[in-house]
Amino acid sequence: MLTRALVPMLALACSLPAVAALPPGAAAPDFTAPASLAGKPFTFSLQAALKKGPVVVYFYPSAFTSGCNAQAHAFAVNQDKFTAAGATIIGVSLDSLARLNEFSADPEYCGGKIPVASDESGAIAKSYELKVAAAQPGYKDTRGAEITHGYAERTTFVVGRDGKVAATVGGVSPTKNVEAALAEAEKLSARK
Repeated sequence: MLTRALVPMLALACSLPAVAALPPGAAAPDFTAPASLAGKPFTFSLQAALKKGPVVVYFYPSAFTSGCNAQAHAFAVNQDKFTAAGATIIGVSLDSLARLNEFSADPEYCGGKIPVASDESGAIAKSYELKVAAAQPGYKDTRGAEITHGYAERTTFVVGRDGKVAATVGGVSPTKNVEAALAEAEKLSARK
């Protein structure tokens, strides 16, 4: 019963607009974090990724939750369009690297196409001025496993090669978030 009550509250909290998130024009905080792609760990560096082009940094509450599953899948399905726009995608959550290894390899979600980074302390999310909430006891993911970590609000930042936030996307559904991020990445591509 408690879990059923928490699901709508978490969904609502994660869909609210980012109130204090970094605005367009702000310098995007640089970060390096443990990450996973197709179940294989690696170290993600924003600075290194920006050398290749814009970076879509998307923060999401937790792997294996309905909205985050849909968002990861939408990014994976559209990954070729982001690549065509010259953009790199990185998902960031407070999940452990072990959990992200499973999520990044799952064909229903990241499908081995989208890398995801672990921000277990929430420091990266906080540096982007996002709200980080504490773990909700008894909250379970779509697999039935208890989620023991906190979560960052769902917000996406499109960071230009200059290291500045070109767009901040929040307060929309997970799939609309991906659509808006793609549109912003394509705008940056067209400005070349």
